[in-house]
Formats: sequence, structure tokens, C-alpha cells
Amino acid sequence: MTDSETTRGRLRAFAVALAGGVAAVGGSYAAAGLTPAFAAAPVSAVVVANTPDAVVTWSIQTLGDLGHQLGFALALALTVGLFGAAVGAAGALADRFGLPGWPFAGLAAVAVAFGLSGALGPGLAAGAGAAAVVAAAEFGVRTAPDRSAVRRRVLRAAAASAAIGGVGVVLGSRRGGDSTGGSPAADVSADVRELLTEADGKSLDVSGIEPLVSRDFYQVDINSVDPDLNAESWSLRVTGAVDEPRDFDYETLTGMDAEDRFVTLRCVGESLNGQKMDTAVWTGVAVTDLLGDLPGECCVMARAADDFFEEFPLAALEDALLAYEMNGEALPRGHGYPVRLLVPGHWGEINVKWLTELEVLEEPQDGYWEKRGWHGTGPVETVAKLHAVNHLDDGRVQVGGHAYAGTRGIEQVEVSTDGGETWTTARLSDPLAETDAGEGESWSGPDVWRQWEHTYDPDGPHEVVVRATDATGTLQPREESEAFPSGPTGWVSRRVEP
Repeated sequence: MTDSETTRGRLRAFAVALAGGVAAVGGSYAAAGLTPAFAAAPVSAVVVANTPDAVVTWSIQTLGDLGHQLGFALALALTVGLFGAAVGAAGALADRFGLPGWPFAGLAAVAVAFGLSGALGPGLAAGAGAAAVVAAAEFGVRTAPDRSAVRRRVLRAAAASAAIGGVGVVLGSRRGGDSTGGSPAADVSADVRELLTEADGKSLDVSGIEPLVSRDFYQVDINSVDPDLNAESWSLRVTGAVDEPRDFDYETLTGMDAEDRFVTLRCVGESLNGQKMDTAVWTGVAVTDLLGDLPGECCVMARAADDFFEEFPLAALEDALLAYEMNGEALPRGHGYPVRLLVPGHWGEINVKWLTELEVLEEPQDGYWEKRGWHGTGPVETVAKLHAVNHLDDGRVQVGGHAYAGTRGIEQVEVSTDGGETWTTARLSDPLAETDAGEGESWSGPDVWRQWEHTYDPDGPHEVVVRATDATGTLQPREESEAFPSGPTGWVSRRVEP
């Protein structure tokens, strides 16, 4: 065999192996969708776990959601490479013994997929995809005597890979990628309906901003593939410095005395005027009902099914909620189905989703984000966001947005239309929740946003600036700071052309 023929053979083998890797990923996705059984899911988790903290921080602040997507794209590429290497090794072994390569390629892909996710069904689908590609490449001849034959084999492999990948995307998008976790609650309770009606009635009529109960709630996770839990097999363990460990299953938890709350969540890593702040009606059980009286202990570590963990002082959990419904329906999978933690007044990043354990600690420990330099367990910064600039038919300009100060509540929002020289009090939506703390209770305020709007006659191009004052009388800080490590601060401004 000439050097040219050897080179062509190696290129053909590489191209077929790569196509087989793509098809294997497509087959796995077709069977599993975007669930932990998908072969790329554990690879993505490894990528996340091994990304340097500085890179994570830079990505959050600079790339935002794009950084998360690029990380998952890297995981997909690595998964294709793993399958491709296995398919290539299997083909080399088959060639050595003069046997068809497709059975070996299929078995190799099954082994890799099962080794990654432990799921047999998606593993068999990955094997079928890889075997089909190699079989297409081998169809008709076992050798590649000339360049045109090499090209035909590679083209057949590529065509089969593209077809399998396309079918995988279509089928996989119907599996595990939807937003629902379990069955909706049989009936939205009268109390939740009343709260949703209240929020609808109190929402300001301002085009371009979310109503008081968000239509599209933001989602941020450490991994690209969410856990896919079953409420029937789920349980919450209370462990650590307790008299006796306890387990609560879903039926027991949902059978306890429940409460409904408006709660706003805001992402610590968002930009100052970003869109990652939303509100919902949450239904759940007070954390203290499960922990009981623990006056001598310091902290609690909350752990999740996706290996996320966060530590809280006991005082922070006095008004925390174990939520299992969102707006009257079972939690969506992407928001922590079947049960998540809501800690009033803290940044959204530490409100643990897919909760599986509450460990009572005797000594403080760093949580997931604290280990990476963030300070999510601090109280949220006060902010007034400017998201709407509407030019009305009568020539006036309407500006609007949301304001939020955690459990401190919002007292007022002020608007300047001359770059901060003079200020006017904006119109606020009525509060969604009033403080109703009885004797001995520690509830410090409504952990919920308010809408604001201001309509005025413009006088040429101008700069609009907004700022908020919380219910303690403290003005939103003017000094601008980046999101890392304790959340962004500053007054929001925007240039407006009449």
C-alpha cells in the first residue's frame, strides 16, 4: 500500500469515526432528551466543575447566558470526541481481523454511553446511531482502493450522521426539555387564585415591563442539564447535628400546613439593569416546621440533586419556605421540582432548587458560590430598573420598570429627566404584601418587587435616571459596582430621544 493510500485510509477512518460520534450523541439525545440520562450531561457537569473560578466569574459578567451555552457546546464537542475515539478504536480492531466494523462500533458506543450516564436505553440508541453510520460507510465494499471510493464512504457516513442527528434533535426536544416537572396541581387553590387576581389588578398598565407576577420567570443553574426527579421517590433528609436524622417524603411534606407567598428572586450575577429578576406566587411549608427548635446550632447546609450546596445561618431560615408549587401548579422542572428552598431577602443564586438534604452544622462552612468568591447569602442590593421607554401618541414619554429591596421593601422611586439634577417621585404599584408580623415573629417585610412609572413632556434629547429608597429610608447606592462578588449597584440611566 502506498503512502497516499495509507493517508487516505486514515482520513477516511477519522471522518467515519467523527460521524459515528455525532450520530451516537444524536441517538442518546433522541432517547433521553435534555435529562441526566443524555450522554453529554455528565460531561457537562465535569466541564462546569473544572472550570477555573476566575473564568466562571468573567463568563458570568461578560458573556452572561452565552457563556453557559458555550460551556455546554464544549461538553457536546467532548462527548462527540469520546464516542468518535471509541468508534475509531472499534473500527481499527475490526480491520485487524478483517471483520465488519459496524457491530464493534455499536458496542463501543453503547459502552461509552452507559459508562457516562448509566442509562441503558439512551446507551442502546447511541450504539444504534454509531453502528448505522459505520454500516453506511462500509456499504458495498470493504476496501478503499482510490480517492473516489474514499470520498463516497465519507459522504455516506456524513449523510447518515446528519440524518440521525436531525432525527435525534426532533425526538429529543420532546423528551425532558419541557418546563413542567410533574402534573399540575389538581386545582389552583382559592387562596392562590385570589393572590394572582390581586397581582393582576395591581399591575400598572405600562407596555414593555413584566406584570407583578412574571409571565416569563428567569432561570439560572450551575449545570446545563437539570435533574429529572420523581416526586414519588423523592425525599428530603434532615441530618447533621440533630437528635435523630429524619426523612420527609413528598406526600408528607405537601400534607403539612402550607402557606402562599409572593416572592421575588434576583440573580446576583446579572447586570445592573438586567432582566434576571422576577416574581411568582409560591406555595410551601416553613423550614422551621421541619427543623424544629435548634437554638444551640449555627447553620444549615442545603444540598441539591445537582450537587449544588449552600450554607445559611439559622436566622436566615426563620422565614424560609420549602416551596412545591409555583403560581398554583407543581414546580416546573427548571425551577426545582419537586421541592426548592426560598430564603427571604437573599440573592436568587442561593435559593436551592431540587432540594434533597438539610444538614444542621455546628461550624460554618462555605457554600458553592462562596467557595468561588461570591457572597450570595448577603441581603440583596436595592435597585430600581428602567426597562420601558414608551413614546405616547400625545407626544409625552412614559418610562417604567421595577424596584426591589428584598425584605426591606420599597418606599419610593424617583425619576430624573435631566441627568440627575432634579427629581420627581414616580407612581408605584400598590404593595403585593404588607408586613404582618405578630409578637415574637421575625418577618421583616414583603420580599417582593413593585412596578413604577413616570409620564412627562420631553424637552429635546435627555438622560433619564432612576433611584429607589427602601422602607428603612435608605437610598439606593449611587456608586456603580460590578456584580462580583456581592451583586451590582448604582443608579440606572438611559439616553432618551424625543
